[in-house]
Amino acid sequence: MAPSMPGRNKLIYLLDAPAPPVDKNLFGLSREQLRALIVDLGQPVYRVDQLLTAMFRQSVDSLDAVSVLPRALREEIVNLGWGIAIPKILEGFRSVDGTERYLIAGEDGQTVETVWMPGGDGGEKGDDTADDFDGANTKRATICVSSQVGCAVNCRFCLTAKLGLQRNLKAGEIAGQVIAVLGRHKVELGRDRINLVFMGMGEPFLNYDEFMAAVRLLVEETGIAESRMTVSTSGIVPGILRFAQESVRPKLAISLNASNDRVREEIMPVTRKWKIEDVMHAAAQLKLRPRERVTFEYVLLGGINDSLQQADELVRLVRSASFPSKVNLIAWNSGPGIEYVAPESSRVEAFQKRLIQNGVPAFLRRPRGRDIYAACGQLKRTTREI
Repeated sequence: MAPSMPGRNKLIYLLDAPAPPVDKNLFGLSREQLRALIVDLGQPVYRVDQLLTAMFRQSVDSLDAVSVLPRALREEIVNLGWGIAIPKILEGFRSVDGTERYLIAGEDGQTVETVWMPGGDGGEKGDDTADDFDGANTKRATICVSSQVGCAVNCRFCLTAKLGLQRNLKAGEIAGQVIAVLGRHKVELGRDRINLVFMGMGEPFLNYDEFMAAVRLLVEETGIAESRMTVSTSGIVPGILRFAQESVRPKLAISLNASNDRVREEIMPVTRKWKIEDVMHAAAQLKLRPRERVTFEYVLLGGINDSLQQADELVRLVRSASFPSKVNLIAWNSGPGIEYVAPESSRVEAFQKRLIQNGVPAFLRRPRGRDIYAACGQLKRTTREI
């Protein structure tokens, strides 16, 4: 499936400068941490709800603007070195298909990328929550969220890998991407249908504690259910095993991309540490919710992993799993300096058909934002034509 080649990125706006630095940031603290601070100040615990509502529901980015708190309390908190610094959208780019890609500043001014996909990309097809939506007068969109600045996993087909890992994001920087984008689109929480996919820059399970802290914040303070969230991992087995023990967690997607270890190691060096069998065994420890499936993501690379023989291998692999699953197929999205080619559309169709004929639910994710480097595997903080 030949992609449309990226052209000049369409800059849609320049927004605020990065949030002013604060010594200690209230945004990103858990409810328990905020409670401890408020109690230490001799304040009633309902002040915690007031603060969290202001930050997560109203996107208030200054203590001065939290008018529901007494002025004396606000001043006392500031004198202790605390402030509110919610990540800001510095630049945005809009695709011909309506997708928007944002460069969002973290606490140190470094940017990460976040993507807004109106209507989603089809990745939720076959999930337990895919069809329970009344579209009348509501927004329906997916937000793709980053967990690290860059990535250390070094998948050969991904532009983000060229950045290397620069640092982990804090919980507030991960959750803050969502708050910034929700504000940009004036989303009505509780009314509009928003899905979150932690599939942006970075490997979430290599920043596990901060990633899961962000998930808990978003579930508790925005009301976006964990069943509307999906996290993608390249197969970090210790992370999957920890994830399996969580009581509140997103759905799991595994970036598989090959039907055997030989090909997978060639395109995903992480396979040298954890083989496919190890990943499958770890995923089997997950206690799935009713109707929930584990998603296997499979990026189709022309002439590398898109043959019918490999489709048959994938069928055997998926059917041997002890848990319900589905396969999301993704035709590779091109990027400069990466020596792969996209598969022919006929091979994509044949591959999908082979899976379905053999009882494996298989869905084709629509490429979103290829012309602005917003599609899967293209996130590299691009600001100009490359």
